[in-house]
Amino acid sequence: MQRALLSLALVCSMLLAGCFGDGAGTVEDEDISSIWESYERVDAQSHDLEANFVTVDLRTNQSTNTTWAVFDATYGGNCCEHYLATSIEGQIMNIGGEYPVYSADRGHEWDTYIPGALPDAQCRTFIPTNPGQEGLGEGSIVQATNGDIISMSWYPYVGGDLKLDKFYALLYDESEGEWTWCYNRITEPFYDRSWQVEVVGPISSSLGNGEWASIVVSNFWHQTQNAGGQISVDGLNYYPFQFPDRSGGDPSIELDLDFTADDLPAYWDVNKPHKEMRAFPVPSGGLLFPSYYSNGNAAYMDTTLSWNELEVQFPSEYCQIDRAGALHCVSNSGTSFTHYMSTDGAITWSNYTYTLGETASLIEEWEFQANGELDLFVLNVRYQSTEGPDVDTVYHVRGYSEDMTPDTLTYIGLGDLDSTSGAGNDIRFDFASLGILNDGGVVVAYHDSTDPDPLFAVELELPN
Repeated sequence: MQRALLSLALVCSMLLAGCFGDGAGTVEDEDISSIWESYERVDAQSHDLEANFVTVDLRTNQSTNTTWAVFDATYGGNCCEHYLATSIEGQIMNIGGEYPVYSADRGHEWDTYIPGALPDAQCRTFIPTNPGQEGLGEGSIVQATNGDIISMSWYPYVGGDLKLDKFYALLYDESEGEWTWCYNRITEPFYDRSWQVEVVGPISSSLGNGEWASIVVSNFWHQTQNAGGQISVDGLNYYPFQFPDRSGGDPSIELDLDFTADDLPAYWDVNKPHKEMRAFPVPSGGLLFPSYYSNGNAAYMDTTLSWNELEVQFPSEYCQIDRAGALHCVSNSGTSFTHYMSTDGAITWSNYTYTLGETASLIEEWEFQANGELDLFVLNVRYQSTEGPDVDTVYHVRGYSEDMTPDTLTYIGLGDLDSTSGAGNDIRFDFASLGILNDGGVVVAYHDSTDPDPLFAVELELPN
């Protein structure tokens, strides 16, 4: 009964919530067929653990149970989080813990890359390791636009290799079809969870040349000190860099951000970094940090790895370009979210606002992702309910190019656990994490009372 009332209250708030152009998105008084009529299971093979989650059709207000596969911390997570990503081939990737863990078949079989004893011959710091004995760790992972998988792991504690505070670069070279690694010395004490993103190339810089560059920043130092991070042109050897002063003074640059006619490859639906990277790759080359400078302009790292100022005002720090060339930004204010979309290169924006109303007292964590090939936008919100426990939700917007209104809302898990991010808390869920598979299935982290550590779920039923 409690969940039913919560669903009804949130549905009501959603119907009164947002705007899209002249107000499209309001539910009309007409006979609308339920979306459940088109749902089918996309994975006939059963998983070791599956769960039914309440899903609401926001256009008819009907609720049903949808089936999701569930995975615990042994599938790449740790005590407090999962760091999820997907590849164009349909892999699920996770490096919430020490090593990249990945599955090519929706989670039925899993592989793990554990660094071998000897690093790559190209490593400028050639230090071996004790395989599988590096100690507790956590990392980041994303597929680059040439198929490579760039990743890193940070090991803060002494392991069997007898080293402390270690930065391991982990690279899957698509052309070679193999993983390799390098040990890197880092400058930041207490590196903490990394965020990672590709700088689209070809790169020609003082650090060297490459198809792309990889940036890694510390969650702690990036958010508290605006400090720099590490940058690499080969995914193995990283060097320190600094962010520009937010007061400006960098060379001005003009960019055409309209890629809607460019027929972008599939990588642009999976290469979005975690939102707290606060940056997104640019198809014509480089990397953009929206709303970076104090005047609201964006910072742009070009293909020489130099900083420039772009006089474009984005509606949020959190943005993405998907395969269709659509620009998506999401902003959060109180218990409301606004999804902004531009299809003309950030000149004009459409928007829709999600208002959680009286069901939420506080937003805990959130993440979003768009898939241009599938015309799909997904928003994941973990909020503290007014009744106490945290609730994990996923909104699906299918056909965002025609209507930015969400069509379904799924309550992920039981919504019966109150957790807090940050060290020292007994029950932790440190950040949201989300991915979209190439068939449209969502992969999302959550936490409820069924497990002491955060879980993640994979969607098994989709509209045909």
